[in-house]
Amino acid sequence: MKNKRNDTNEIKDTSPIIPQRNKIKNILSVHQRNLNEKQKQFLELALSKETKIIFVSGPAGTSKTYMAVYAALTLLNQRRVSDLIYIRSPVESSEAKLGFLPGEAEDKMAPYLAPLIDKLAELLPRGDIDSLRKEERIISIPVGFLRGLNWNAKVIITDEAQNMTFKEIFTLITRMGEFSKMFILGDPEQSDINGKSGFIKMSSYFDDEESKANGIHVFRFTDNDIVRSGLVRFIIKKIKKTS
Repeated sequence: MKNKRNDTNEIKDTSPIIPQRNKIKNILSVHQRNLNEKQKQFLELALSKETKIIFVSGPAGTSKTYMAVYAALTLLNQRRVSDLIYIRSPVESSEAKLGFLPGEAEDKMAPYLAPLIDKLAELLPRGDIDSLRKEERIISIPVGFLRGLNWNAKVIITDEAQNMTFKEIFTLITRMGEFSKMFILGDPEQSDINGKSGFIKMSSYFDDEESKANGIHVFRFTDNDIVRSGLVRFIIKKIKKTS
């Protein structure tokens, strides 16, 4: 009886080839700060290799954007993703509408990038931020320009998702390719689209064990998780109590 050959040269990698951009070369100097237990829970879930999408719900001041950006920078440093994509609906509560703002498309989107830039300034030295922007690893996309896109090995942060319709969120989550992570952040109590928000409805569809098994989770911050200031915590609780 002939022995079977154990020639490792004959072993071929049959895993699919996924087109993706090269990862960053230099480690980002992310400022560390003490996280509370709820923030640690979110970070653990966000960094899990099994997690694909997280719907993150919570009132103002609960660190939704901060923690999403913190997780994104950690994923960049671990070279698990190549770029950070920031998406926000161009819906405003102010009188200055997007179409009437001066400048080109990039200039018009600048006010909507403010939350991301603010969090990056908290977490990174200026040199790292400049490097990421120079390499075009921080990308902003208006929600109306998502169709036809496909994201592999990206981390996607969708902010103010309560201002997106069900159809827009559906378009968003169906852009997901391989090895990407998406954080969809929303405050259901601050929608500016007159009852047309799809955030609660869509997140409720995936708030079950079957979705978790497929890497989709719903994570909730509450009034007790507000960390912006004691004053903000008081304001939100007071309004809820009296409304």
